[in-house]
Amino acid sequence: MDYTQLGRTGTSVSRIVLGTMNFGDRTSEEDAFAIMDRALELGVNFFDTANGYGGASGRGATEEIIGRWLTARPGVRDDLVLATKVHSPMQDPGPDGDAVNARGASAWQVRREVIGSLRRLQTDRIDLYQFHHIDRHISWQEMWQAMEVLVARGEVLYTGSSNFAAWNIAQANEIASQRHFLGLVSEQSLYNLVQRSIELEVIPAAQNYGLGILPWSPLAGGLLSGGSTDAKARSAAAGITSQREERRDQLDAYESFARERGWTPSALGLSWLLHQPGVTGPIVGPRTVEQLESAVSALEISLGEDDLRALDEMFPGPGGQAPEAYAW
Repeated sequence: MDYTQLGRTGTSVSRIVLGTMNFGDRTSEEDAFAIMDRALELGVNFFDTANGYGGASGRGATEEIIGRWLTARPGVRDDLVLATKVHSPMQDPGPDGDAVNARGASAWQVRREVIGSLRRLQTDRIDLYQFHHIDRHISWQEMWQAMEVLVARGEVLYTGSSNFAAWNIAQANEIASQRHFLGLVSEQSLYNLVQRSIELEVIPAAQNYGLGILPWSPLAGGLLSGGSTDAKARSAAAGITSQREERRDQLDAYESFARERGWTPSALGLSWLLHQPGVTGPIVGPRTVEQLESAVSALEISLGEDDLRALDEMFPGPGGQAPEAYAW
């Protein structure tokens, strides 16, 4: 396993991040336990989840699975960098619910949800607590005050963002600096060979402020995985199947490029991200141990300049960062 620092922090994390969104939905608890066990064996020490994950098993179910796994393995917790998120509503609107306030990143919601996540995860702290989306209805002063309290209490170590625009990152960290607070240390963004728009501004902003980029959907929802006959696979979904047909020539060229070099398409897609500036590690969401092992094999691929140039020709990016990408 290869490791790097999490943004500008002194904490080392694996360059493959274990995403857990499938746990409790497409992956049974037994299989989730096996995946987490194997991740530790492979040196993966960075686990990512969210309060709202759980799918068919219900919101919070994924954190509960991780919590039961941690409890069954005493001593493992201190070997992990555990990340979760806040923003998603944890209940449906209704006469008996708190739907008016039970979403977003207000101080009220952050305090309530950190208690819930700690309980479900059966841990005393969250190593990386992330704003799952930007909340445009409250001020950064309120958000940072809430986070400062959690850090002071030892319930949160670092804060991160997900799905933020570049100016959100700049605003957040400038205000954090004014408050003498560390601020955001990571940004989770949609990033893969098919979707490269964060190269315009998000990546330059993240690098300037010392945030590590954590790409989610690194294989474009399975589009870059080479396809699957498994009905549970995301790549088998109607939307991805349709996109595969629309991009048939492009994907055929990509898959041939990978296999001619002895690589799987999925490992190549992850390796490309590992070669991009500012990327800490892609978040992979394996449903099986075999998929996890395949993802980790991406670390063995070294892409030369010719390889990277060929991939750029197959999947053109926006042309670099703004404004040079679209201006003289």
